[in-house]
Amino acid sequence: MPLPAFGRAYDELRARWPESTQERDVATPYGRTRVHVYGPADGRPLVLLPGGSATGLTWFANAPALGERYRVHAVDLLGDAGRTERRGTPLRNVNDLTAWLDALLDGLELARTHLCGHSYGAWLAAGYALHAPRRVDHLALIDPTQVFTGFRLGYLLRALPALIRRSEARARAFLAWETAGTHPDETWQRLYSLATTVPGRKLVTGARPRTADLLMPVLVLLAEHSRAHNAVKVADRARKSLSQGEVAVLPGATHHSLPLTEPQQLNDRLLAFLN
Repeated sequence: MPLPAFGRAYDELRARWPESTQERDVATPYGRTRVHVYGPADGRPLVLLPGGSATGLTWFANAPALGERYRVHAVDLLGDAGRTERRGTPLRNVNDLTAWLDALLDGLELARTHLCGHSYGAWLAAGYALHAPRRVDHLALIDPTQVFTGFRLGYLLRALPALIRRSEARARAFLAWETAGTHPDETWQRLYSLATTVPGRKLVTGARPRTADLLMPVLVLLAEHSRAHNAVKVADRARKSLSQGEVAVLPGATHHSLPLTEPQQLNDRLLAFLN
């Protein structure tokens, strides 16, 4: 069960979303999935997948702009902290993740959608676009991890203590190191740090996706000062592998400060791509 402090932080960040945001709990064979929905009912759908520990609420600074034209669906990931339940069919591997997303889009009645993910969510989005290319119109990858290159060793060494001996303080220290100079929202920092301590989290990972096989338009936005990987190296790999790729580096950003710090530059790039 989620910790009471996590629930309070979750509700506090949820209050930062536009007033007309709707909460949907979509039934899937893997449990009910919480989706935060905002934007015009007749807007083209845009599904947002967050990074690990961030919850779908992490897009609070992006939803107002994106929801002016698009019907935004921000998802709490299966197996992560949040209000998505893990019940029924066990979550074991990548095939389960893609089957869960199939069921989620079916439940949302989205035959096709734009798909955008950040970090782990970008890895998941890229894998799903390869699994079901006819359901993905445009694919946006925000500082994607384990897609074009691996993690920096220094990043993994910093993250390891927070993963092995989970505590809010260790997660805070890790965030402070990675987001230095960007000052992410305090409520979001508290929610992220508490999410790492929630019992029962299980993020399924797998091989890097075959990005050369992504045939739809793909946007890759990278954080200039990401400590997760080398942005220049990732940009080079992305340009070489994508047949319809658009790649840009967002100045001043770090991996974990996206997508909520200085959201306008991300929003403008994403909207220009989708439009």
